[in-house]
Amino acid sequence: MSDAKWRKSSFSTDAANCVELAAAPVGIRIRESDEPETVLHTNPAALQSFIRAVKTARLDHIR
Repeated sequence: MSDAKWRKSSFSTDAANCVELAAAPVGIRIRESDEPETVLHTNPAALQSFIRAVKTARLDHIR
């Protein structure tokens, strides 16, 4: 997926430790800028659910 248009948050600086997202024909790709060859695949609904859980601190108590 070398032709993907990777995007990072506008809150990210020029540091190399950013999470980047790219649209894919089916779903969304996620990678860490430190390890661009390691790519996770997800779909919009799952990503939205994860982001909502992070924002509401529901993941703070998972052990």
